[in-house]
Amino acid sequence: MSSTAKSSLGDRLAELRQRRNMTQEQLSERAALSVDVIRKLEQGRRKTARLSSINALAQALDTEPSYLVGQPTTFDVRDTTDDGLPSVLALRQAVSPVADLLSGDTDPEDPPTIADLRASLKSTETIRREGRMSEIGIILPQLIRDARAATHTYTGSDGAAANSVLAVAYQVAATTLTALGKEDAAFTAMERSLAAIRQSDDPNLETLAASTLSWVFTKQGRLADAEQVALARAEQIEPSFRSTPSELALWGVLLLRAATAAVRQERHEAVKDLLRMAKGAAESMGNDITVYATPFGPTNASVARVNFLVEMEKSDEAIQAARTVANLESLPPTWRARFHVDRALAYNDLGKDGASGNALLKAEEEAPEWLRYHATSRRLVEDLRERSSRSDTALLGLADRLGLVG
Repeated sequence: MSSTAKSSLGDRLAELRQRRNMTQEQLSERAALSVDVIRKLEQGRRKTARLSSINALAQALDTEPSYLVGQPTTFDVRDTTDDGLPSVLALRQAVSPVADLLSGDTDPEDPPTIADLRASLKSTETIRREGRMSEIGIILPQLIRDARAATHTYTGSDGAAANSVLAVAYQVAATTLTALGKEDAAFTAMERSLAAIRQSDDPNLETLAASTLSWVFTKQGRLADAEQVALARAEQIEPSFRSTPSELALWGVLLLRAATAAVRQERHEAVKDLLRMAKGAAESMGNDITVYATPFGPTNASVARVNFLVEMEKSDEAIQAARTVANLESLPPTWRARFHVDRALAYNDLGKDGASGNALLKAEEEAPEWLRYHATSRRLVEDLRERSSRSDTALLGLADRLGLVG
């Protein structure tokens, strides 16, 4: 495990601040944050920070938010498949194969059929929605290689269909790599996805790419870019009264992406406007649907509102809103888990450690493996564990399952 993974948020913050020859007061001024928050983080008296605060600190220190957060690197770093472990290196190699720098791909086997490629992609999207990260790390590199081989072999409509699968596979790689703090490789995957889209047969893939790229930019702390990408595409596809539910869903997802970037810039009025438009689209749909592994509809819009209230530090209101969310079971496991993490954060803000811990346990029930990779949840569990008694076996067990030893 790297030293970055072993150290705390406060350790990394202090180390980077000192390397930049900045005092805590200077960092406070540049990040527009209280010096008391910075001091408590560096002293370890506070383990967590708002994502808007992390983004502000990262920008002030000229680093990636993922460096400060310390993304968990639970993927195996080796390029191995013999022991069944997922490998970041294998995913990197699939996205940027050395053959691209030499004489091109060599495909010793016949590529799979288009039907087989689509079935593999559908299976991958299911695994992704359920948060089974290790399985994604194992099967995604092969899916990318298979789709690349198909694009090199097939022409005409089959070639376009193969490029459609490849474009989406690259975007799954981008989101996976970003979640693991590998933003450089994620951006490469997005560039390759956009190249495949230009040769594909699916007109909605440009919208999907804008949504994914906005999310990647948000995770990088490039919040203005994230908002711009999402809003520009949303304006291009703005729906009419004739729009299908899928078209409304794609538009709504873009609005929520833009709102996520806006809330982390503390542009709360913009967030309210975007959420109002997204809610209107969701209500006109009537129920949630899933487009390209992403749900949208009344339930997801309600869940997003809870998330934004937590980000805006309106914890009481967030808890009240969470109690009114209906039909939560219609969302995929990872969305349900994220909802419970938001509840946990709100309860933590209100000093209700027991309720916060229970919400985290509920998130683990929904998507146990996803939770092990989710940096915010890991930090919150650490914080709660330090304040808990040794008799709180449920919380201590959760910390142990997340690998938070010590």
